[in-house]
Amino acid sequence: MFKDKHFYNQHIRKGIIAFGTLFNDINIERKNSAGAVTQALRVPLSYSTKQKFMTRIARVTDTTTRGEVALTLPRMGFEINGLNYDPARKVQPIQKTKVVGTGDDTNTVRQVFASAPWNMDLALYIFAKNQDDGLQILEQIVPYFNPDFNVTINDLPEMGIKRDLKITLDNVSYEDEYEGEYANRLSVVWTLNFTMRLNFYSHVSNADVIKTAIANIFNEDGNALTPWSLSKTGSNKGTVTASVNPLSATPADSYTFLEEFDEAFET
Repeated sequence: MFKDKHFYNQHIRKGIIAFGTLFNDINIERKNSAGAVTQALRVPLSYSTKQKFMTRIARVTDTTTRGEVALTLPRMGFEINGLNYDPARKVQPIQKTKVVGTGDDTNTVRQVFASAPWNMDLALYIFAKNQDDGLQILEQIVPYFNPDFNVTINDLPEMGIKRDLKITLDNVSYEDEYEGEYANRLSVVWTLNFTMRLNFYSHVSNADVIKTAIANIFNEDGNALTPWSLSKTGSNKGTVTASVNPLSATPADSYTFLEEFDEAFET
């Protein structure tokens, strides 16, 4: 099944990039008691696990002894939680998408079988030092998911296939992280769980453009249709040949069709 068919269409990688792009330009403002903005911050975003962030946050107080850089808050991170097959979006697997080559490759047809529908589960984490920072970030995200948001990606460039990725916000959870007494809050953590609907294509194969087609004619023998070659009694038989004129024509050229009919009598 996999012999001489190496392919890598980067569907998961494209999905991760598209997902991260949605959240890489979020800003917050901090104000004084008079309502004047005292600080404006862009919230950093990175692809990392929640546990890695929490470990870094918990070690902030001891960074001077290890030469580490303190992890500043707020910030966001996201990760993949898994993949699940989506039977509701399944189509006939034998369906093919075909595209005629361009340039010097006009005598070749590229083709690929129907894609396999899978859902990718992702989690977005918001880490903040106080409630207001976390709520500012959260309320800049939630309104855009009602509950879906679509982003267009170049799914399979060699076939010219572009697709709208549907990203659904499934749920939001909240937790306070403490160390020791409750007065020593480490961070406020919001977790947003998403589902992204992906489609996975297999390898793209090449086939020659069909320029000539030959069809055998069937006769009627005893109210049944049988091929001429199977007829045991004298009957007409024939072959129809249809071809492009000229044969050197490409799909982008102007051309006509020639039809030839060969008829014979068989005894």
